[in-house]
Amino acid sequence: MREVLDELRAALGRNRIDFAELAVLGARTKLRELRQESPEAAAARARLLQELDDGGIEIDVAAADEVKRLGLIVDDEP
Repeated sequence: MREVLDELRAALGRNRIDFAELAVLGARTKLRELRQESPEAAAARARLLQELDDGGIEIDVAAADEVKRLGLIVDDEP
């Protein structure tokens, strides 16, 4: 850990490190890593999109609008 902090100090050009900022940046990076799709989830998403494109699944526009209106969609980005 000392090595990477020394590298950070050298890149910053100062000895003081803002550990609060470092913790927030690290937490955001870790969250992005944890939220990445598994290969299985990506394949399932691709199959679903293909079925929607092929017309195999009817889209309920009213239900989609209600989900959006009620705020049930979570935005992953800060």
